[in-house]
Amino acid sequence: MMVITMIEKRYNELIEIINKLNYEYYTLDKPSVSDQEYDRYMQELIKIELENPDIVRSDSPSVRVGGQVLDEFTKVTHEIPMLSLGNVFNEDELIKFDERIKKEVANPEYVCELKIDGLSVSLKYEKGKFVRGATRGDGIIGEDITHNVKTIKSIPLKLKENIDIEIRGEIFMGKKVFEKLNIEREKNGEEVFQNPRNAAAGSIRQLDSKIAAKRNLDAFLYHLPNALNYGINTHYEALKYIKKLGLKINPNIEKVKNINEVISYISYWTEHRDELPYEIDGIVIKLNDLNAQQQLGFTAKYPKWATAYKFPATEVLTKLIDIIFTVGRTGQVTPNAVLEPVRVAGSTVKRATLHNEDYVLSKDLKIGDIVSIRKAGDVIPEVVEPIIDRRTGNEIDFKMIDKCPICDSKLVKKEGQVDYFCINKECPARHIEGLIHFVSRDAMNVDGLGERIIEDFYNMGYIRNFTDIYKLSSKKEELMELEGFGEKSVNNLLEAIENSKTNSLEKLLFALGIRQVGNKTAKLLSQKFRNLDNLINTDFDTLNNIKDIGGIIAQNIIDYFNNEENLKIINELKEIGVNTEYLGKVDIENTNEEIFGKTFVLTGTLEKYTREELKEILENQGGKVTGSVSKKTDVVIVGKDPGSKYDKAKELNITIWDEEELKKHVKEV
Repeated sequence: MMVITMIEKRYNELIEIINKLNYEYYTLDKPSVSDQEYDRYMQELIKIELENPDIVRSDSPSVRVGGQVLDEFTKVTHEIPMLSLGNVFNEDELIKFDERIKKEVANPEYVCELKIDGLSVSLKYEKGKFVRGATRGDGIIGEDITHNVKTIKSIPLKLKENIDIEIRGEIFMGKKVFEKLNIEREKNGEEVFQNPRNAAAGSIRQLDSKIAAKRNLDAFLYHLPNALNYGINTHYEALKYIKKLGLKINPNIEKVKNINEVISYISYWTEHRDELPYEIDGIVIKLNDLNAQQQLGFTAKYPKWATAYKFPATEVLTKLIDIIFTVGRTGQVTPNAVLEPVRVAGSTVKRATLHNEDYVLSKDLKIGDIVSIRKAGDVIPEVVEPIIDRRTGNEIDFKMIDKCPICDSKLVKKEGQVDYFCINKECPARHIEGLIHFVSRDAMNVDGLGERIIEDFYNMGYIRNFTDIYKLSSKKEELMELEGFGEKSVNNLLEAIENSKTNSLEKLLFALGIRQVGNKTAKLLSQKFRNLDNLINTDFDTLNNIKDIGGIIAQNIIDYFNNEENLKIINELKEIGVNTEYLGKVDIENTNEEIFGKTFVLTGTLEKYTREELKEILENQGGKVTGSVSKKTDVVIVGKDPGSKYDKAKELNITIWDEEELKKHVKEV
């Protein structure tokens, strides 16, 4: 039997005392002792740890001061994806969001939360002890920031229950902390942070946790990704449970009965946001019923049961110094405003897109104008209008160029379109933009090949097309001699390039840059055709008849694969070993048009299958199974004693299959 010494007893007692005091101070904002008393307890704890290193606990509050230094961040795969939210910008869009919910859910109840302007974090606890903190990353893979999360005093290292759980929230920096930090940086001759969000992001991504500890970061927790597993049925209950565990939730959360109350909540905080001690950039609205959330499900990027209302943008005035032109990867030429640097909604703006010639002319913009600038959705800089009465007569009229600013080729504007294009396929700008797109996160996801590096490598002659990326290993020695590159960074880059060869087809298809083939379309095509050769060899009619493709996209695909240069590149990629197969779950060999892309609802007791078995079969063959009947439902499959879903299907005149009919359409797997 292990004997606990008096020192260990006092050590454990101190940890409990300090944890309690941290909770009172950082979570409840109700300190029960003076700072001097708190410091005494902490000094006593650290003294015991220094003299008795064998008894030091991993959840000791002493880790709050930092000290761990990492060589690099390790990747973390989220078991449940951390999706971002779709945005709405006005009352009409809010009402449309509510109407979409009401089609599936009667009398929906919502929870309104302040949208904290920070960065998302996932916290993992095992038996109540904090074991891992991770960033959102791309929603699937984030980075392990455990060493820095431990320094955030409002995040408990031990919960009030010995439970295995993942909880998500937002790390942020308060306004006063941000102001103090920038004053110190200015004194030290360091570059100041643009806004609290940037400061928080820069702090949490420090390899040395002592730096993060000095930044006094804070956190609000707002999401329990698998709340139903804990017997919790509403989001509001989940928030209360998070608080019960000892974590900090935002005090301004409100449960509301209808969209009118949502609008009232938004109106209040639009007016009072500046009174808060932290920055917010909007309001998050979530459907309260968790079972209804599951029924509604997700789009390719966002949950259907939640949205973020973004505050109206702040407008400021600055000077339009020049209008320059850039060439995109498809050859599209875009005018861009060069502005006198100005701070808008917390960050400095120097450039803004002007979209196309018609946009500039419709706003009557002239070089030299004083213009109004705002951030659309608090993110994208936008030129609103010129201030006509500030004109001096020295302003210069805008004139659209007729030759490519990079290769001097004549620009083409197709009939009925507003955009001009450089149709020179050898234009360097098109190549660079195409290469940047190819390696981007949603495409081949080659970590380490950012825009600046791609541009440098292009100008040095290392990369001129997609296949050259995979030949960089032959230039390893040369790369290591470049400024900013050492053996480790080059090895990491080459490893990332090699790993990208194993991506599923949809990544490659999106990376190729076929016009109007985005993420979602690339995934749909990959599921349908299974490999790139099948897609290359298909015809217009087959593509045109696929739901969500249509004639324009179909023709773009046909044109792309009819181009000999494109096919040459694709064949070289195959030879290099880039995967051209779809690696997802859909089993197209066993599917047909009657299942693929259709939405099914199951009701009643089935004889041959359990619901889970049939759901898996349908999904493997390209179908989608939802929990409720709506106008979007294609087929309702009924067993014995079907419920109200059967009645609703008849009412909406939706196709109904019993098990006998089902056999005619579903292939066994």
